[in-house]
Amino acid sequence: MLLFIAFLHLFLLPLGIQTSLVYAHDVPLERRGTSPFDTATQAQWQALYDAVEGRLYGATPFAQACFNGGFNSSACQNIQTNYLNETTRFDSFGGYINTQWETCQTTGQRCLLDYINPSNPTPALPPNQCSLGSVPNYYVDVRKAEDVAAAFNFSKESKVPLVIKNTGHDYKGRSSAPRTLGLWTHNLKNMTYNSSFVPEGCTTASPGVTMGAGVQWGEAYPFAEANNITMVGASHSSLRKGSDKGVGTVGGWLMGGGHGALTNTMGMGADRVLQFKVVTPDGQLRTANACQNQDLFYALRGGGGGTFGVVLEATSLASPPVTLQVVVVQWTNPNATLTAALWSILVNNSLVWSTQGYGGFVQGESAIYLTPTLNQAQSNATMKPLVDFGLQLVEEGVEGATVLVLQFPSWGTFYDAFAGDHSADLGTSLALASRLIPKSNFETPASQSDLLAALLKAHSLSPGLRFLISPPTSYPGDGTTSVNDAWRDSIYHITLVSLWNWNATVDEKRAQYALSSEAIQPLRDITPDAAYVNEADVYEPNHEVAFWGTHYPELLKIKQKYDPDHLLDCWHCVGWNPNSPLFSCYL
Repeated sequence: MLLFIAFLHLFLLPLGIQTSLVYAHDVPLERRGTSPFDTATQAQWQALYDAVEGRLYGATPFAQACFNGGFNSSACQNIQTNYLNETTRFDSFGGYINTQWETCQTTGQRCLLDYINPSNPTPALPPNQCSLGSVPNYYVDVRKAEDVAAAFNFSKESKVPLVIKNTGHDYKGRSSAPRTLGLWTHNLKNMTYNSSFVPEGCTTASPGVTMGAGVQWGEAYPFAEANNITMVGASHSSLRKGSDKGVGTVGGWLMGGGHGALTNTMGMGADRVLQFKVVTPDGQLRTANACQNQDLFYALRGGGGGTFGVVLEATSLASPPVTLQVVVVQWTNPNATLTAALWSILVNNSLVWSTQGYGGFVQGESAIYLTPTLNQAQSNATMKPLVDFGLQLVEEGVEGATVLVLQFPSWGTFYDAFAGDHSADLGTSLALASRLIPKSNFETPASQSDLLAALLKAHSLSPGLRFLISPPTSYPGDGTTSVNDAWRDSIYHITLVSLWNWNATVDEKRAQYALSSEAIQPLRDITPDAAYVNEADVYEPNHEVAFWGTHYPELLKIKQKYDPDHLLDCWHCVGWNPNSPLFSCYL
């Protein structure tokens, strides 16, 4: 083998390609680029390779098989077929939900297909080339705590930066960065249910589900159904776009707060987590719960992922099954008058509906409302304005008009009926922005009118606007999480997006980021600074307050305690360094 490596090294050097004595499936890894990344010695890479038992691999772009004349190959055909498939993307280290995080936006380096028509060969034709972009050069397939400890030690000694990735379902690019080492937690799939889980060092038992960092909600919900329990998780459902089955249960969703259609009455993910197992940057595997490492437990419940350590597993509260009352109104074609009429009904009634446990999903042509707290008769009575509006659409012959009044015996049965096969806006590049809308915007006819006008103005700029009726309005919490307190005073979490394709110029990308920020501005103008850390404007102004409110100073202290060498960093994360080369591909 050493003779083979020596031969390969001599063969590649004239081409300007450096090699290192690190192997992935017995193939030497290339050293790509010139940066502090290249300060790592061959001995350091070899030591890391040995420490992780060979699970150190060279990363490849998701669409690489389609370049260099391979567009008609079977491998590329598979990529074309599954370009918009979240399972295929998330099972690939080089795949991300939104493709600008596979690219270097500032330099144009990329390896993308046409998301509108993945069978279009143009993106793979010369002079276009396939580049890693912002995909980490190498990654460790994490299987145990020792893998993470070895990576932290390697980073500290070599100065090679780290990023943490599970699925790549990250709207802000925190799980990719150029010339880095990735820690891929996607294959940590353990999942167990304990009806009497006792956090270590504590005495109180609760039903809990322990999940590895790689478990996704599309896997956790069937597990919950099989065990006759309810798990409160991600649920960005819509009638046409589907939901985000690929969202991880334990990573950024949970550590950023974690919201869904049941969080109004059952709490956010951060409220329900009972315990974390996390490797901190000193290489120690720590247990964080209400009885030990309480400061770290606080930080991990809302302070954001990729910041305080690498979470390997978490245990979250399991609840009994819930019966759901569901009302759906939808039609087919965009119609500004009908959208205004629908949203007016919702704004006028949402203050009452929030006290009755309703969560849901709203777009320009649809509304899905559900509650676990009312019976069918109660739900029918309070939802009458929405149902009557839907029946009127049907009577008037509006194309695709549908009214559904349903009851589901569990969250899982509802989710299966409405989740769809794909997550929203997958395989494209996009700019996203969000806003939390507090109760005060619903309390008077004047404030309702102002809110409706702002929503419609935002929608006119971004037709992809959605209401996620997911704040924990009826769940006050116990004051021990680091989630922005504004969540508990809010009724809507509004998101909107602006999209672009593979060949957008730098100016065109900047314009789309600016458009999403402009579109959310009417809502910024009438609300306090509050946005969801995981679904916010990449360039969110006053982000420390918007994401964490009054909690930021304490979170910064905890960051400095557990990561004094700043081995972990990510965009707009607690204690971030905006001048870091990690962010060289952001515009």
